[in-house]
Amino acid sequence: MFVVYILGFYGAAAVARQPERWNDVLVGGYVAGGLIGNLVLAAHLLMAAIITIGGPLQLIPQLRARALQLHRWMGRTYIVTAILISLAGLYMVWTRGTAGGDAMRVGISINGVLILVAAVMAWRHAAARRIDRHRRWAMATFILVSGVWFFRVGLLAWIMINQGPVGIGDDFNGPFVRFWAYGCYLAPLAVLILYLRAQDRPSPLGKAATAAGLIVLTLVMGLGVVGATMGMWLPRLT
Repeated sequence: MFVVYILGFYGAAAVARQPERWNDVLVGGYVAGGLIGNLVLAAHLLMAAIITIGGPLQLIPQLRARALQLHRWMGRTYIVTAILISLAGLYMVWTRGTAGGDAMRVGISINGVLILVAAVMAWRHAAARRIDRHRRWAMATFILVSGVWFFRVGLLAWIMINQGPVGIGDDFNGPFVRFWAYGCYLAPLAVLILYLRAQDRPSPLGKAATAAGLIVLTLVMGLGVVGATMGMWLPRLT
């Protein structure tokens, strides 16, 4: 649904030559006369759609087993796109700003740097045929790249659970926003680390912690997807 929203709202506005409509949902979005920044933003949005589709496909074991060459080329494309989208995001957040003030700016920047590190490590281990390490870093890259998605669905889940914008703030700089600016990628990353450690050193406690983390994350994200679809994405497509 997120991809449909990106293409259906941002893409449709661009095709209609009305990029100023992006500013309905973006802070520091389209700027008249700001050619370089506008091109970076457009590329960032397009790459977001590509990477949202490509990431889950790379995690399908059957694809790796039956179409290894396709998996490799899709992986290269994914890593390069992850690097470019991170650089574009860093450029935009420090030249055009973002909602949420400094907490969001710093949170997005840390996320971007972590994506760059994870993507480079995934590429290096793949090139060296260290497949297990490559798999771990590739999964970390996927989680970190998905930070913007986790932020949106987590935010809507929080609003639905509290039946209102508790801790959001009038200027989108409330305590929950400041917390979730970092938690949107660090919390899923922590669950991934628990999952990988449970694989390395199986124990009842480790398995229980991993299962609990996955269940909580799945329930919260499921609730958030419903909220984001009904409250954020579908209204922009109608």
